[in-house]
Amino acid sequence: MTNISAGILLLIAGNFFASLSDVAVKLLGGDVPPFQYIFFRQLISLLIIMPIWLSQRGEQRALKQVGITFARGHLILIGSGCMVVAITHLPLATANAVFYVAPLLMLPLSILLLKEIPTLGKVIATTIGFIGALIVLRPSQFHWAALFALGTALTLALFNVLVRKLPSEQSVATTLWWTTLFSLPVSFLLCILYWQPVTAEQLGYISLSALLILSYNGFAVAAYRKAHSSQIALAEYSGLVFVAIIGAIWFEEIPDTLTFIGILLIILPLAPFKRPKKRAKN
Repeated sequence: MTNISAGILLLIAGNFFASLSDVAVKLLGGDVPPFQYIFFRQLISLLIIMPIWLSQRGEQRALKQVGITFARGHLILIGSGCMVVAITHLPLATANAVFYVAPLLMLPLSILLLKEIPTLGKVIATTIGFIGALIVLRPSQFHWAALFALGTALTLALFNVLVRKLPSEQSVATTLWWTTLFSLPVSFLLCILYWQPVTAEQLGYISLSALLILSYNGFAVAAYRKAHSSQIALAEYSGLVFVAIIGAIWFEEIPDTLTFIGILLIILPLAPFKRPKKRAKN
């Protein structure tokens, strides 16, 4: 299996877990303030990562690229806050269609920050996906919460592109540990400002979301180290299939014909990654 193929499979698996995390957020019903949700989720994530991080040798636990890690930690805060608002007020498929503008944004970001040059085919394929997202969103029926979904897309794109700036020898556990740790001080202050009582059931959903989104972050870090972001970013669209199915079954959010067409256009760019079988030599 090539690095590109492995990266695609890792991203698809990660997006499945991210989709389940969205379900947990949806079930909260907007009853927990976004900043309070973020703090608890990040704190629980840190506790989950801690045993893995501590099991490493001292040099493996060391932090490198402080500035990049600090920036990624705070991108989590912004993106997560936007995500909670978007998922609460939009159907799962619609919110995620906007989230998946992120791979489109990653192309110019990878050129700007990483000096990567995507092929014309990648640009065309990603543009098709973006058109699909517009069809799902339908500007004529624009909802204000879609702006928060766009905020999530931008922060997610930056978050994933910046992982390429981290040392390749730094483990996934170390990357997740320090990124999560850096997000806690600001999220704690915002949590206190917007504090309200939390039930055991709500903490359960937050804990489940933390575990699932942590799984996504781990898979994403591993995936974007396998291959350049411009080579595998389109695999991020796979999550839209998952949330469309989950939304229809769990929340009775049945996509209409235009939404279905948009989803097809969004997942269509995955096709170029399939490698043709080699013909047997005569």
